[in-house]
Amino acid sequence: MDAPHTAAGQLARRHRFQWWELLPWIAAIAAFFAFPTYLAFGTQLLIVILFALSLDLVLGYAGIVTLGHAAFFGAGAYTVGMLASQLGWNEPLSGLLAAAAVAGLIGFVSGLVLLRTHGLTLLMLTLCTMALLEQAANMGAHWTGGFDGIPGLSFDKILGLFSFDVLYFRSQYLYVLAVLLLCFVAVRMLVYSSFGQSLTGVRENLLRMHAVGAPVRARLVAVYTISAALAGVAGGLFTQATGYVNLSVLGLERAAGVMIILILGGYGRLYGAFVGAVAYMVLEHMLAKAYPTAWQLGIGVTLILVALYARNGIIGIGEALLRRLRGGGQA
Repeated sequence: MDAPHTAAGQLARRHRFQWWELLPWIAAIAAFFAFPTYLAFGTQLLIVILFALSLDLVLGYAGIVTLGHAAFFGAGAYTVGMLASQLGWNEPLSGLLAAAAVAGLIGFVSGLVLLRTHGLTLLMLTLCTMALLEQAANMGAHWTGGFDGIPGLSFDKILGLFSFDVLYFRSQYLYVLAVLLLCFVAVRMLVYSSFGQSLTGVRENLLRMHAVGAPVRARLVAVYTISAALAGVAGGLFTQATGYVNLSVLGLERAAGVMIILILGGYGRLYGAFVGAVAYMVLEHMLAKAYPTAWQLGIGVTLILVALYARNGIIGIGEALLRRLRGGGQA
């Protein structure tokens, strides 16, 4: 069998849905019933997973290093907040579509300019883009509420049937889980498509992709736009679930946090965002409870250990153990 057919067969096998891929979704549904008093935390966790998944598209698959991805998260969050506060546009699903459109537009325009660069220059320009949006939100106090943000937002029933549960977060949890599932399916189809494989080629060998005539820059701008739209959806969900939005959605802490999540979980892997988000947020919650004034020290030590001894994150550790077990079984 020739090489193209072999590669096509491997791609088809990877694309085929595996039974174990149901486990995260079963765990999420089980958590709804097992931890009814932690659904507010669970809702935030699901939103962070979607945000990390959007970053993984550009960082893990396309090799675009960015430290300003919170710009798109914040754009989506403020879009939903301003539509609700200024125009009375409180319909949840159409609000998410608007958040995706605005964040995607910002991603497209900025991508046309920023993706002409690479390396440290690109890293700094993405950070500057986020800082500019944060300052714009701070200065446009009439629409954004400035430093205080936009509190006290309320939204219509989801699909006209389910009201937002401000006390127990039951509706928010299931709503965010459903949106995350739809977005994940779309991302999974994308990364296993020929377009997704070309992104991996760009990440692995940019010069070779140029040599074979691939439209490298157009594909990078395209995935950057898609990633921005997904981050905008995550930001819109944040505003709808919490009922407020402020400058923290555009902060460096949020951008750095989602980067840490991918490093912990393993970037360039579909479920790295899931594993990393759970590990990071649970660890943060436990450390903050045990050491309120020094919890970031524990996060830092954990990140150093992962960077030194688990270059592929927690998923990489699992893959290495699985390979070792299989090797031992064959022996």
